[in-house]
Amino acid sequence: MFSTEFNTVQLIAIAIIPTLFAIVVHEVAHGWVAFRLGDSTAYMLGRLTLNPLKHIDPIGTILVPLVLILTVGFAFGWAKPVPVNFHNLHNPGRDTALVAAAGPFANLLMAIAWGLIIKLVSLLPDSVATLALPLLYMGMFGIFINIILMVFNLIPIPPTDGGRIATSLLPPPLGYQLSRLEPFGLLIILLLMFSGVLWQLFNIINQAVVHLIQYLL
Repeated sequence: MFSTEFNTVQLIAIAIIPTLFAIVVHEVAHGWVAFRLGDSTAYMLGRLTLNPLKHIDPIGTILVPLVLILTVGFAFGWAKPVPVNFHNLHNPGRDTALVAAAGPFANLLMAIAWGLIIKLVSLLPDSVATLALPLLYMGMFGIFINIILMVFNLIPIPPTDGGRIATSLLPPPLGYQLSRLEPFGLLIILLLMFSGVLWQLFNIINQAVVHLIQYLL
């Protein structure tokens, strides 16, 4: 995305804040909605915080994004999953879907928020706008990474959020059959990614969200 425009240090500087916010807020959203719906597990463990130190996964939050930035020019990663005891939810069937949907929905809101930052930067006088260019590029990257995370997590194949939503809302026999795919879920998603299907889906949703942001702003 930006690999031809910036050197490695600049690329990391631009990507690190949007990436951390994207993956940390995603997890906090799961825990916060679970807390509102009856489960205090994440709250009791101190995970309802934006402090990234509470959510960092050495591989998913540091190693994978860094390697991707250095090799293909964009970041992707994950934080430590926020623990949720779904049996504590008021209505486990419905509320499980709501908890799972909270993460991708948070990514959508963050993409819109980064779009607002881009809009504000564009309104600055030219003399100031030059100084705000890093914020502009961070906004562009923020939209990009949040849409990727939203699309990835909405794939209706366990163990993604979309898989959990689907297994919760489907009739029990169908939900059970879908849940049996979980051991193979990551492999299936990787095949979709390398086949290009996932990127086609991303491009469609990316255009839709960008148009939504332009309409709202």
